Amino acid sequence: MIYLAADHAGFELKETIKAHLVQKGHKVKDMGAYSLNLTDDYPDFVRPVAQAVANDPERSRGIVFGGSGQGEDNAADKVLGVRSVVYYGGPLEIVELSRKHNNANVLSLGARFLTSEQAMKAVDLWLATAFEKGRHERRIKKINSGA
Repeated sequence: MIYLAADHAGFELKETIKAHLVQKGHKVKDMGAYSLNLTDDYPDFVRPVAQAVANDPERSRGIVFGGSGQGEDNAADKVLGVRSVVYYGGPLEIVELSRKHNNANVLSLGARFLTSEQAMKAVDLWLATAFEKGRHERRIKKINSGA
């Protein structure tokens, strides 16, 4: 399951990516916002996504959207078991490495800095990239234990 959430700044990109994921056959659950509301607050939508991912880390991922993606990333990372990465442009290698080395399970996208095409490429790469395990597993265990 791929859980999605966005505030007003990320709402339009969330809707675009949601359609893209559904078209590719992914199971998607939209956790809001469900309409454009310029006074909404991203933690209200991001936290439920992070909790859903933390409750089923083997079979779920989250993608959250905001203006820069920074606040959404911070909110997601407050939930134990979540490893979020923020992407707002530049080399896609950061998206790939977040999966290979950190087993990132939430992707936070900065909608004010990405085109729809850039976001789709990042999402597709992130979903297609597997965790390398090995030496990285030790570090993930430390993160998950709060160490």
